Amino acid sequence: MAYAEVSDLEARLGRELTTDEQARAEVLLGDASAMLDALMGDAAAEKPDLLCMVNCNMVIRVMGLDYGQAYGVDSMSITAGPYAQTWNYNAPSGDMYLTKSEKLMLGLYGGYIGTIRPMMAGDHDD
Repeated sequence: MAYAEVSDLEARLGRELTTDEQARAEVLLGDASAMLDALMGDAAAEKPDLLCMVNCNMVIRVMGLDYGQAYGVDSMSITAGPYAQTWNYNAPSGDMYLTKSEKLMLGLYGGYIGTIRPMMAGDHDD
């Protein structure tokens, strides 16, 4: 089940996608939905609007890399002479990922820290 449609993605981008972009977006939206399903399980049904937004954000980050747009840019540098330009992306390989804020919104962020008391000779019952 996809949590977002191509029209949701277009609304967030502020433009219509080309036919080729639409075909790619459908596949990526499905991939992002599968990833969210795997991470959230049954809890996904409780947050449809939030999942639509996150699903689109994941795809925008991937598609932005394909079209040279500044989505997911970590840092950029432009030098006037002798004409240099550098862009560093958060995910240069185009991997889909969730940001920390998206993980928090979806309830996926957090962990557990605990300790285990070592067993010493004589601590066990015989």
